[in-house]
Amino acid sequence: MSTMPNTVQEILAGIRTKQFSCLELTQHTFQKIKAQESQIQAFLYLAEEQALIQAKKADELLASSKSNQLPPLLGLPIGVKDVLNVADMPSTAGSKILNGYISPYTATSVQKLVDAGCIIIGKMNTDEFAMGSSTENSAYQTTRNPWNTDHVPGGSSGGSAAAVASDMLSIALGTDTGGSVRQPCSFCGTTGIKTTYGRVSRYGLIAYASSLDSVGVIGKSAQEITPIYQTMAGYDPMDSTSANLIVQTPESLDSLKGIKIGIPKEYFIEGIQPEVKQKVNQAIEKMAQLGAEIIPVSLPHTEYALPVYYLIAPAEASANLARFDGVRYGLRNQAATPEDLFKQTRGQGFGNEVKRRIMLGTYALSAGYYDAFYGKAQKVRQLIRQDFIDVFKSVDCIAAPVAPTTAFKIGEHTNDPLAMYLEDVFTLPANLAGVPGVAFPVGFDNQNLPVGMQLMGNYYSEHTLLSITNCYQANTNWHNASPQK
Repeated sequence: MSTMPNTVQEILAGIRTKQFSCLELTQHTFQKIKAQESQIQAFLYLAEEQALIQAKKADELLASSKSNQLPPLLGLPIGVKDVLNVADMPSTAGSKILNGYISPYTATSVQKLVDAGCIIIGKMNTDEFAMGSSTENSAYQTTRNPWNTDHVPGGSSGGSAAAVASDMLSIALGTDTGGSVRQPCSFCGTTGIKTTYGRVSRYGLIAYASSLDSVGVIGKSAQEITPIYQTMAGYDPMDSTSANLIVQTPESLDSLKGIKIGIPKEYFIEGIQPEVKQKVNQAIEKMAQLGAEIIPVSLPHTEYALPVYYLIAPAEASANLARFDGVRYGLRNQAATPEDLFKQTRGQGFGNEVKRRIMLGTYALSAGYYDAFYGKAQKVRQLIRQDFIDVFKSVDCIAAPVAPTTAFKIGEHTNDPLAMYLEDVFTLPANLAGVPGVAFPVGFDNQNLPVGMQLMGNYYSEHTLLSITNCYQANTNWHNASPQK
């Protein structure tokens, strides 16, 4: 049991060659989690009973079926961010207002993985309703960065990234509304993908901002997250924004010859942590050595991404979160009148950050301000989108830092919301434009905290981004670093 493999490919191969059973692997996974969870606090719910039942069923299937008839991901343990519904498991979105809610159905993205043989180990901690950049806004606990537990793991998919970084899991699902897969990957030294808007179904995702949300995957490397992404991607009739397009398979590249990588000057700004800039530049140089052509580009409307995002996302959140009123599901406080019921339930059920964004959004949508704020933000959003469209006429992808700093200390930005919002300054544009992005580690700062870089690509070009990242990782070793070693 002590020599159980950690990578997705080794796990799947070991199961099929019967080096170990699915039950043994699942039991071993829970042993690893229980040894570290009190320190990391990555999970909101451990589905041990359900997982062991699924593992036994997987072993029965393994014994009775030919290898070419087995589900492709049979026996693979995964974690699911707690904004994705899983039937018969709690779905809290990190909020007290959904405390005790048990989902009656499973999100399409998760169901595809279950159908492919994955075993759900548990639900991962998240900032409340995915609103945050540190996983400090969870109503239940603060997840800690495995590289230094005094520091945040990033957010809002901090639970997923921390579990993978600490080797409790090989794969965990996240969501990315403004950087919530990529930024935790940068802070925790993991690899993750933010998919093109519409590439992976949002059905069953507890919505934050419906025009920005996307489901993603976090693992150690591009090679590991690729089969998970490919399994989730594809058309879903339950999601009206789902794209009915072929999901292309990444290539195995020996070099980056013929690849054109754009370097946007707007992402290398004053105030960026020197080590972040240095490590990202070194990674770009490595890609050039592998044959890539490095081309300076410009995304001139990048400077407007932060204010545009913090008008559009809160506006959509104020509408989406109106359903949490104490009447239909979740928390319900006793009150004499319906109006008092709404006030007391929402007042006590929502945390400060959620309330802040609801108020911002409601104000932006209010009579007399809609056109001045929300309407204008949507127009600028189209300019940001056009910037990407124009750049991708001449390059295959864009390389940039994920965040201006490495992981900050827990509590450092708690009383300064603007400082927290600025942590997403490099990730927001991809969500506003709807393009895909992959984040991966490229080094460490002088405190031994990971530094991450992102590649952003044209619409539905996830296969290209994964191919380039995989080539880089085949020639470097940052993704193999672990806080356990």
